[in-house]
Amino acid sequence: MSSRELRTIDEINEKIRKGEAIVVTADEMAKIVESKGVKVAAKEIDVVTTGTLGAMCSSGAIINLGHSDPPIKINRAWINNVEVSHPGAAVDLYIGATQMSETEPFEYGGGHVIEDLIKGEEVELRATAYGTDCYPRTRLETLLTKADLNQFYLLNFRNCYQRYVCATNSRDEVIYTYMGKLLPHFGNATFSGSGELSPLTKDADYETTGIGTRIFLGGAQGYVIGEGTQHNPKNRFGTIMVKGNCKKMSPEFIHGASYTNYGTTLYVGVGIPIPILNEGLAKKTGLRDEEIYTEVIDYGIPRRDRPAIRKVNYKELKSGKININDKEVKVSSLSSLKGAKLIAETLKSWIDDSKFYLTAPVERLPTDTVFKPMKQVGAVQFVESIVHTAMKCKEDEEVKSIAERIIRHSINHVVVVDDEGKLKGIVTSWDITKAVAKGKDELTDIITRRVFTTTPDEPVEAASRKLAQHNISALPVIDREKKVIGIITAEDISKLFKR
Repeated sequence: MSSRELRTIDEINEKIRKGEAIVVTADEMAKIVESKGVKVAAKEIDVVTTGTLGAMCSSGAIINLGHSDPPIKINRAWINNVEVSHPGAAVDLYIGATQMSETEPFEYGGGHVIEDLIKGEEVELRATAYGTDCYPRTRLETLLTKADLNQFYLLNFRNCYQRYVCATNSRDEVIYTYMGKLLPHFGNATFSGSGELSPLTKDADYETTGIGTRIFLGGAQGYVIGEGTQHNPKNRFGTIMVKGNCKKMSPEFIHGASYTNYGTTLYVGVGIPIPILNEGLAKKTGLRDEEIYTEVIDYGIPRRDRPAIRKVNYKELKSGKININDKEVKVSSLSSLKGAKLIAETLKSWIDDSKFYLTAPVERLPTDTVFKPMKQVGAVQFVESIVHTAMKCKEDEEVKSIAERIIRHSINHVVVVDDEGKLKGIVTSWDITKAVAKGKDELTDIITRRVFTTTPDEPVEAASRKLAQHNISALPVIDREKKVIGIITAEDISKLFKR
């Protein structure tokens, strides 16, 4: 595809000033490219607008309070009972979206504080300090609105992933994640991102997106100030760092949110205008949902590198159903697709009305960044390090036979399997004792069918938490085909940690 320049950003801005620029949203551009071709689209269209509105956990706001009288050098502070970070000087604060309330954890957090302030609501500030000669005050309580703040800027370290994955769960139990509630046995799937409207998907080479790019941010104008943390363009996981004035933002595009049993976050609306400077940009902005792929990832595996089950495109994701292992699974979006469309349309109207002009980046975002995992000095213990052979039996065995086996091997758990070695249930020495006392001979009368399990690659810490959560003393260890490969007990974990 030719990259010959068709127009410059200055020329586009002049057309915007005169009200002559031809602006379309990214989904409209996909239809134009499909019907007319890349060359025609490149000649006709000046700007393509994009949009996304989803949970962006690496978000937060810088707040400057101004000095109290007598002045205070804040050591710790809380806004609406959410502890905020004190990054430096006396009255500068940073509130992170995922920091949770000390009185309403999992229900209210930093993201909600930011939304409340943007709405113009009054918030309660508490602060403590150790006191100095020039900052003698040690305690402070007051009420504030955004009008009382000197600076109130959204400063988000990682927003607007180029793409995100689709999440599902292979475990036998419900899990709660930043991808929402995931049902057992691939019972559902969730995804994020807006597909053909997604900003970085439409400029994946960062040809026009970089430091200084003016963007739509939370209903106001903001800027890209650099690559986002964990920027990983080689794997199509590019991100951006953004900044904008919260005082000008709208709660329509900034929402505090809570994920059940996971925590709080902030939904942020981002839209980036892409000037069509050449045919290559016309082709990229014309990508359709069916041409934009991501992976279905098994979040049931509690490791950094989770297995990918299959590739899936956004047309399939937006249909509401996907296929996983020959099973039709309901899939839902964690992003607001309606909000993404509204952002792209709003940005388009701003440009049409000569209220928004484009900026060329002073520096393009890197495309060769190497994304490194955390360096870990101490070894993490996984289940595979303590798993041992499980005593197994079949459903048709007699209680007496199992009782004899328990006594002979001095064990407390027997795992019930089928002919293929797949888990069917579990019985304990206590189950056997009760069965003998009540004169029950059939094993099927006492089998526990709902069994909590673990896998070899699960951290021992997570397995231990599972035992405590369900008040049980053992976990069968299974492979991906649900075949029993061993067992771990609370005693095994206690020995490991020398409790």
